[in-house]
This record gives sequence, structure tokens and C-alpha cells, in this order.
Amino acid sequence: MTHRFGSALIVGAGPGLSASLCRLFTREGIKVALAARTIAKLAPITEETGAHAFAVDSAEPLQVQGLFDAVAERIGDPDIVVYNASGRTRGPLIDLDPAEVARTLAVSAYGGFLVGQLAAKRLLLRPEGTLRGAILFTGASASVKGYARSAPFAMGKFALRGLAQSMARELAPQGIHVGHFIIDGGIRAAGRAGPPDSLLDPDAIAASYWHMLQQPRNAWTWEMELRPFVESF
Repeated sequence: MTHRFGSALIVGAGPGLSASLCRLFTREGIKVALAARTIAKLAPITEETGAHAFAVDSAEPLQVQGLFDAVAERIGDPDIVVYNASGRTRGPLIDLDPAEVARTLAVSAYGGFLVGQLAAKRLLLRPEGTLRGAILFTGASASVKGYARSAPFAMGKFALRGLAQSMARELAPQGIHVGHFIIDGGIRAAGRAGPPDSLLDPDAIAASYWHMLQQPRNAWTWEMELRPFVESF
């Protein structure tokens, strides 16, 4: 192994991309913590990899603080933090429930802020002049394109992208690699069919996350777009 990462926290974990990231990190000798509102769905991946599961509502500050404390006690402060959580509320604009919209924004954007802020606080305690760690955010087509009947999702993903860009500009000079990924297309999952290569392979997405994590600090990327070759821009 040539990397210097010992532990990772994935927030908003599930059986798709997060599971692929968990497998990849585990193969690289990295201890992994997975966090989600419902951790029962994480049982297969924790049994497979030995990762630790934690319950959290990422939009609740006290729960996020408790998560970082619990993870630090179990596997140490994470060197890598990945934020995969997002809320989805769809429908005609005039029919949207304001409370559901607020919840979508809380999970997609505010939760990203809470997790990113706490990750940064802990990473900044590490010695200056070193690679202190990495914070990665998962975006979507909606990070840059607002689709009809999907205003709340676009609002949340636009905000998350702005957060990531601002954090990258502030924290990169302090040794923290902040990255944002625009996943422009559907992710292949069990039961989700389509023509060959029309859906993104979660393992291939995870490999791109790892590529960003391996970049030398004199050539860092803050954002990467990924899409199947058949997906239009």
C-alpha cells in the first residue's frame, strides 16, 4: 500500500456505491465506518467486510457529533469522510409539501455541511504541512441541471456542490483534499435493468473516488463528472 489512510467514514451508506467504496477501502487495509438512518440494510456489507455500522440522522447536529465521537472511539478519527446522503421529493412545483421540501434540503445540503464541518475540525487538528485527510461529497446530474418536477432535489444538490467548492478553496491550502462527484446517470443495482453500459457500475465509480484520493497534492482535482458513454451531457 502506498496511501496513508487508516480509517474512513461513509455517511448515507447503502447497498450501492457506499458498499462498493466499503469493499475497496477494506481491500486497501482501511478500517471503515458506515452510517445511515436505518442500519439494518447495512448488515450484508458489514458481515462481508467487517465494517462498523452506526445509526445517524445526518441533519441533526447532536447526532452527527455523537457519530464522530463513536467512530473515533471505535476506529479512530477518520482520514476519509464521504457524504452520500440525499433527500428526494418529486412532483409538480405547485403541489410540493413545504415540510417535505425542507427535509430534502436538510438531508441533501445541511447534513453535508454538518458532516463536512466536523470532519474539517478534526482534520485541522493534525500537523500542518501534511496531507491531513479528505472529504468527498456525492452529487448528481441535479448538481448542475434542474429537472422538471424535481426542484427540491436540484436545490439540495446545487447547495451541496456550492458547499464542496467553497470548502475545497478554503481547506485545500491547509492540507485537506475536498472533492465533489457529479454522478450523471443511473447507478446499476440489483433489479435495475438497462442496455449494456447504460448504467454506471458502482465499483467503477468507487475506483474513481480512489483515483482522486491518490492524487499528489500538487495536482488535486476538486470535482469529477462521471457518466456512461451513452448518457448525453
